[in-house]
Amino acid sequence: MKSRYSAYAVGDSSYIIKTTHPDNPDYSDDKQSIDSFCQHSDFLGLEIMEFVDREREAFVTFRARLGSGDMVERSRFLRVDGCWLYVDGI
Repeated sequence: MKSRYSAYAVGDSSYIIKTTHPDNPDYSDDKQSIDSFCQHSDFLGLEIMEFVDREREAFVTFRARLGSGDMVERSRFLRVDGCWLYVDGI
């Protein structure tokens, strides 16, 4: 989670695409739209509130402070070929 937040903050769209599971309903390999989001957003901080780690699935509840307001999410990740991929969140 921390690495994905950092990637958004510095505009590393390649990393965002690489760490997003293709089953994610918002999955896109459109670097231009991801870059635009990164450029037009202020990333002010990240707080990890809860982390549940299992062998193949993990959950991270976090608060991201953005210029447009705080975002709180419980993200779900799946381990695929040794890498954690963001699947979805509520």
